[in-house]
Amino acid sequence: MSKPVSQMSRGELEQFAADVEAEYANVQANRMALDLSRGKPAADQLALSNGLEDTIAGDYTAADGTDTRNYGGLRGLPEARELGAELLGIPASAVMAAGNSSLSLMHLVVSVALRHGLWDDARAWQHANAPTLLAPVPGYDRHFALSDALGIDLHTIDMTDDGPDLAQAQAVVADNPDIKGIWCVPKYSNPTGCVYSDRTVEALAELPKLAAADDFVVLWDNAYAVHDLAYPAPELASIHAAAQRAGTADHIVQFASTSKITMAGAGVAFVGAAETVLKSLEKQLQFMTIGPDKVNQLRHSRFLQGRLAAHMQQHAALLQPKFKIVLDTLSTELGSLDIARWTQPKGGYFVSLDTLPGLATEVVSLSAAVGLTLTPAGATFPYSQDPADTNVRIAPTFANLHDLDAAMQVLTLCIKVATARQLLARGNEEA
Repeated sequence: MSKPVSQMSRGELEQFAADVEAEYANVQANRMALDLSRGKPAADQLALSNGLEDTIAGDYTAADGTDTRNYGGLRGLPEARELGAELLGIPASAVMAAGNSSLSLMHLVVSVALRHGLWDDARAWQHANAPTLLAPVPGYDRHFALSDALGIDLHTIDMTDDGPDLAQAQAVVADNPDIKGIWCVPKYSNPTGCVYSDRTVEALAELPKLAAADDFVVLWDNAYAVHDLAYPAPELASIHAAAQRAGTADHIVQFASTSKITMAGAGVAFVGAAETVLKSLEKQLQFMTIGPDKVNQLRHSRFLQGRLAAHMQQHAALLQPKFKIVLDTLSTELGSLDIARWTQPKGGYFVSLDTLPGLATEVVSLSAAVGLTLTPAGATFPYSQDPADTNVRIAPTFANLHDLDAAMQVLTLCIKVATARQLLARGNEEA
């Protein structure tokens, strides 16, 4: 039936429900093993970087003469910092190149801000009554988990097509000195895929000046900076340039990594910040390590030098058919029914889908019962609490095309089943 469910008569709705329940029973009897839960690169993407192993070829000497096999160099190799500068759009002098995980660098920055401060002065978040970070929602679950693990509260604000709701952000930071920063995924945001508008970038660079807290920090996790799917790709305005104009450069900390560019578990991560902040991080980092894996930094610098854009176009060629399956299936199976909304990202790793209110948990449960694993409902909200219970994050990258097509058929069927059950139950209550 190809009309919105809201326009169906009671009889039509009952027939629709009977049809999808019968289809669901058939799928349940032929249980599969499908997974759309995590945004991991697939094996063919990882294979694009097999050439990393050929770049050393017995030559472990960096451009400045450093023997990369040895200790030292907390800020990383100069050529690795140049690679980070290319990803972040900032000078190499403002970059620290580290190990494989940008998440570990986020943990370092937030823990230093909390316990010691980022500016070699008396300011530290632990002096607040309840240190709190702004969390645009739906957002990245690991940002929320990291904050919670460090005892930092989260205050949600809405995510719009242009980025975080600026009016909400500006109002809350101006009124509450316990608000110490904001989490941002500015390009192809996780999970919505939005790209922050120029106006949003400018306003976020100004936010530390508006904040009641003098130790407010914009945490700029540019994880998908070069993960384009459509060309010409949308451009993200420079938070670095905006902060220079606003005089807030000391309050902007950027992150990036090669985790989804080369080998996910063996990449290089970067943090970009003003010199004062980098020195504060270095001061604490010296108690944790005598230096990063410089051999891996050298490997990546040689492998990606002068060919980052071409390399990422190879990734895009592998991912475009997967995102097409997701979007085409959503449109074909749900579009005319008007029972869900979804994003159509031009890059990144996710599609964000909203069911009718109160159905996300049921959809995830129905999917699990027939062998489809999804990201847990609520994961894109702090403390896994989606107030409207609507958001489902779709991660299409790891599955092969055949499994992805099957998974999307199952997912859209489960949305139909959950919706029909809800509407029939509501009708029975109103009768």
